[in-house]
Amino acid sequence: MTVFVALLPAVNVGGTGKLPMTELKAICEAAGFKQVETFIASGNVVFESSASESAVMATLEDRLRAYAGKPVGVLVCTRTEISDVLANNSFPEGPGNRTVAIFLDEPPRVEALDRLVGQTDEKGQLGDREIYI
Repeated sequence: MTVFVALLPAVNVGGTGKLPMTELKAICEAAGFKQVETFIASGNVVFESSASESAVMATLEDRLRAYAGKPVGVLVCTRTEISDVLANNSFPEGPGNRTVAIFLDEPPRVEALDRLVGQTDEKGQLGDREIYI
């Protein structure tokens, strides 16, 4: 069994895409995922599955679409990938509340940092499937 983390970035943000965590947990359990745990009202959920990452993502997207009546963006990664993001933090000296990793479905394009807008004194660094700011 692989431990997965599913991030639903448009859920419970700014009053849009409301999804109670009890419902998210029930959706995951109905999909056959094991050891399901949600984290506050974040839209983030951790669970175990023997399915592949792509199969887990497709299953979760289908079930969330059925629940919400519209597509719900889902990003799935493994616990190992999350650990690697923490270990490879490009700005370990930065304050934890001001350093973020923006998770992506695929590797960022080389020119991704050139397209940042509204940037003042932030620094950015590309990761494997994330951008560190």
